[in-house]
This record gives sequence, structure tokens and C-alpha cells, in this order.
Amino acid sequence: MFPPEQPEICKKFTGKVVEYEFTPEFKVTQEMKDVFNYDGGFLVRGLFSGEEIAYIEKALQSNKEMLDKAWKVDDGLGRASKLLLWSHPGNDVTGMVARCEKVAGTCEELLGAEVYHYHTKLMMKEARTGGSHRWHQDYGYWYKNGCLKPDLITAFIAMDECVKANGCLQVVKGTNRCGRIKHDLVHGQTMANQERVDFLCKHFEHIYCEMKPGDCLFFHCNTLHTSTGNDSDMRRWAFLCSYNRRDNDPVIPHHHPNYTPLHKVPNNAVLECTNILDWSGKDLLDPATDKTVRVEMKKTGFH
Repeated sequence: MFPPEQPEICKKFTGKVVEYEFTPEFKVTQEMKDVFNYDGGFLVRGLFSGEEIAYIEKALQSNKEMLDKAWKVDDGLGRASKLLLWSHPGNDVTGMVARCEKVAGTCEELLGAEVYHYHTKLMMKEARTGGSHRWHQDYGYWYKNGCLKPDLITAFIAMDECVKANGCLQVVKGTNRCGRIKHDLVHGQTMANQERVDFLCKHFEHIYCEMKPGDCLFFHCNTLHTSTGNDSDMRRWAFLCSYNRRDNDPVIPHHHPNYTPLHKVPNNAVLECTNILDWSGKDLLDPATDKTVRVEMKKTGFH
């Protein structure tokens, strides 16, 4: 599955993740697959245009009732980020993001088989208050959900500028090839074993993924990552779409869906969608059903 040696392009991106520019002719190449398998991910600059990001933002802000259901994830340091998560993409603007070819189709190509929508989440680090997310692999969570293989992927789409000051994503390149790390529940978050994290950060490249609105990081579920709190006056919102391979259908019923056919749409469906307010069928997550986190239930729409 993995390339026998480091792809040449990876050698040119020492100190940062490999980057590609989105164009109307964008498609997944063999080089991109090799980079994904070797480094654990890559960045696509401008996957979404400024117009698209503004439209997605409008759709989110128009659904205040939904945004009010976001819950807080404590970082154990006196701060918390807010999180909103849903199981099915739906037919609204946010659903078109998760279903469009440049997101879902890219993830399908990188995983090498049919995928389905595992969930989408909006992660909100507000200025001066947004908390950190501790070191983890996504498969550290999803292994506990009954996914037998690490055949999952996430597309991390920046809604705001993501820089060191407001807690941008940090990754350790190549850790997708290191297998699953033991994870434990620490301060309400599922966290990778700190001793192993320290070893990996010494032997692999620890990268700050600074992004502009519309940039997207595609990364493997075993890629080790974290983010610090937001100490700046800038908001840091991110829109994350995660996918699982059809042949990796979870064996344990849990708070994320089993295989559900994903009906992909063309890229222009995002801007052409007029459905902004209808969130029916998305199956918003009740955090009380998620055994991999502890959340502050106060002031959410769930009881």
C-alpha cells in the first residue's frame, strides 16, 4: 500500500506539508496518493473560493437554532472549544460541501474504494476563549467505535484564517505509518499516550498547518495531530468532513452511522444550492451518546 520510498515531492516540502493549488481541472494523481500514504496528508490551497466560503458561512449563521446546540469540549486548562456534529450530509448548503466531488470524490480516490459520510463537524474556537485539542489520532476515537481498519479520512476546511496565534492544526508527518497509538480519556478528551507522542515528535516532522479560508487539509485517520487554544482576537472556525470506506463498516452500533450510500454532487452544487435553512435528515449528534468525550452539557439544546 505504501510507496517504497519517500516521494520526491515530499523532499521539497521539508518543514511543511505538501501543497497543491486547486484549479477547475483538479484531480487526484498518483503522486497525491503516494504523498497521502507516505506523509499522512496534504494541503490543497483554495479548494473553496472566497465566494463559496462566504456562502457556507451565511448558511451556518442563518441556522442560529442549530448553532446554539453546539456543546463545549473542555481542554482541562480552563478553556473550551465548541463543537457541532451531524451524521448525514443532508440536502442543504453544508451537505453539498460534504457531497461535492472535490471533497468526497478526493477522499474516495485517496482511500481507494467507495466511501460513505461518517460525519461532519463544525469546530469553533472563539477569540480569547477557544480551548485546545490534545494530541490524538482520529482512529484513536474511531477504533473504539468498532471500525476494524484505519480506512478513514478527514477533509479539514478552514473557514477562517488558521495561524499559530489562534490555534491552527498541528500534525506529525508520517505518523499514519506508525500504527494506532494507545489512547486514554484525559480531561474529557481522548488523548494519545504522551510518552509515545514525545517519541514521535522527535523522530518525525512536527508541522504547524497555517491555512487561509478555503484551504483544505486531507489527512489520514492515523496522522497524529493537535491544536492549541486561541489566544488571539481572531475567531478560528473549521469545517471537517470525515469519510469511512464501505468495506470498513463498523461492527459496533454507535453514535456515528453505519454504511449509508453517499450521493456525490458536482462542485458547483455548493453555490447553486438554495436550501439554507432545512437541516432535516442530518441527525445532529446528542453528545451524551458519545463515549469517547466528556462535554459540558449546560446551555446546549440537549438534556
